[in-house]
Amino acid sequence: MEEDQVHQKDTQPEADVEKEAVLLYFYRIRFRVEGQEFTASSTLDDLQKGEVVMVRGEFGIEPACIICTAPACRDSDGERRASYELSRRAAHEECNRYANIPIEEEAAFNTCKRLILRHALRMCLVRVERFFNGSKMIFYFTADKRVDFRALVKDLVQEFRTRVEMRQVGVRHETKMIGGLGTCGRELCCSGHMKKFDSVSIKMAKEQDLPLNPAKISGVCNRLLCCLTYEFETYKRERKGMPQPGKKIKVDGQLYKVRRQNPLQRTLQVVNHVGDVGILAEEQWRNAERVKPEKKKEKKDKNAGHKKA
Repeated sequence: MEEDQVHQKDTQPEADVEKEAVLLYFYRIRFRVEGQEFTASSTLDDLQKGEVVMVRGEFGIEPACIICTAPACRDSDGERRASYELSRRAAHEECNRYANIPIEEEAAFNTCKRLILRHALRMCLVRVERFFNGSKMIFYFTADKRVDFRALVKDLVQEFRTRVEMRQVGVRHETKMIGGLGTCGRELCCSGHMKKFDSVSIKMAKEQDLPLNPAKISGVCNRLLCCLTYEFETYKRERKGMPQPGKKIKVDGQLYKVRRQNPLQRTLQVVNHVGDVGILAEEQWRNAERVKPEKKKEKKDKNAGHKKA
C-alpha cells in the first residue's frame, strides 16, 4: 500500500510537467508605411489588416502594422520560423504615437537639410529614422568623401534633445531606402524583400549568357543587378559535364564544333564541317566522343628549323 502511494507521488509531477503545445498564427507586418514586409508569429488569431501591434524587435518593443495573414508554409513537416514575435495589440496612445512618427521624421528631414545648407556640407540626406521611444534619431546620407559633420550633430542634438547618429550609406542602400521599380516592372528587390546585399560580379552575367551591355544588366543604382545572383548557381550546376564552346565532339561519326551551351534546355548548339548549324539533345552529346585538340606540329617544326639555322 505504501509502495503504491510512493509510486503515485513520483508520477504525479511528470503529468504536471507536460505542457500543451502553443498554437501560433503568422502574419505579415511592416514597421514603416513603405518599408519591407516581415513574417511575425502570434498567439492571437483575430488580428485584422491595418491593426497596430507591438513587436519584440532589435531595440525593444516597437509598433508595426498588420498587412495580412502570412501564406501557408509549404514544408508542413518542418518547424515554421518567423522574423519577429508579436507581443500584443497596441494601446490607443501607442497608436497615436506610431501615426505621428512619419510626421516627426519628415520635419526632422527638412530641419536637417536646412542645417546642411547652413554648414555648406557636401552631403545628400536620404532618410531620417526616429525610434519609437524617442531615445535616438538616425540620419542617413550619401557623400563622395568623408564629411566633418560634428557641428551639424551639435545643432541637431540641440534641436531635438535626443541622441543623434549620422550614418553614411552607399548608392545601393540609398536605392533600397528610396525604393522604385526595376526594369522587370516590379518593386525593387532591395526595397521589397532583400535583407542584405550579396556581392555581384560580371562573371554571373557571362555564366547566364546575358548581354554585357551595362544599360541592360545594371539597376537604377547604376550597380549590377542584384537578381543576377538568383540563378547563377543553377547555371553553374547545369553547365557541369557539358562540352565547352569551341570544343569538338563526334556524334555517330559526324564531327561537330560546339558553338553555344543551352544549360536550361540541356542542349548544345553545334556546327559541322560544312557550316550547318544544329542542336544536339542531351542524350546525343552525353554519348558523344570528345575530340582532343591537335597539336600544332608545324610551329614546332618551324621553331626547330630556326634553331638549326
